[in-house]
Amino acid sequence: MPQKVLVAYFSYSGNTAAVARQIAAKTGGDLYEIRPQASYPAQYDQLLDQAKSEIRSGFHPPLQEPLPDLAGYDVIFIGSPNWWGTYAPAAGAFLARYDWSGKQVAPFFTHGGGGLQNCAKDMQKLLSSAQVLPAAAFRGRADGAKDAELDAWLSKIGY
Repeated sequence: MPQKVLVAYFSYSGNTAAVARQIAAKTGGDLYEIRPQASYPAQYDQLLDQAKSEIRSGFHPPLQEPLPDLAGYDVIFIGSPNWWGTYAPAAGAFLARYDWSGKQVAPFFTHGGGGLQNCAKDMQKLLSSAQVLPAAAFRGRADGAKDAELDAWLSKIGY
């Protein structure tokens, strides 16, 4: 029986959104953009200060509604930029809203050179009741991940 797939992602600059669109196209999954109620600052130094403060304190920003009903999905891809070695707080807010029991979760991250760092390990803490598939990290590009890299990861996790 085919699995029902959701690709949920938070994207600040559009790089994670590009990869999410690629994953949805390759898996036949539905797309959902995770959006905080208040936008992050456009000015980089202000973003840096706010994001680092949120990460240090474990803050999960309120999210825009409606949130998806996960009951009908078997596999959920979760995308986030790598922000200072971990996932973005908005992605954490999304994860904290659900019971992940019985779900397969495939985390993916975009980065500007930092790779995976602690992103997957930190996210795993919010997904203790899920079957977490191996994570992937893709260099952030406006046109998404390189097809060969994305296809290799999808194949590794069963797509």
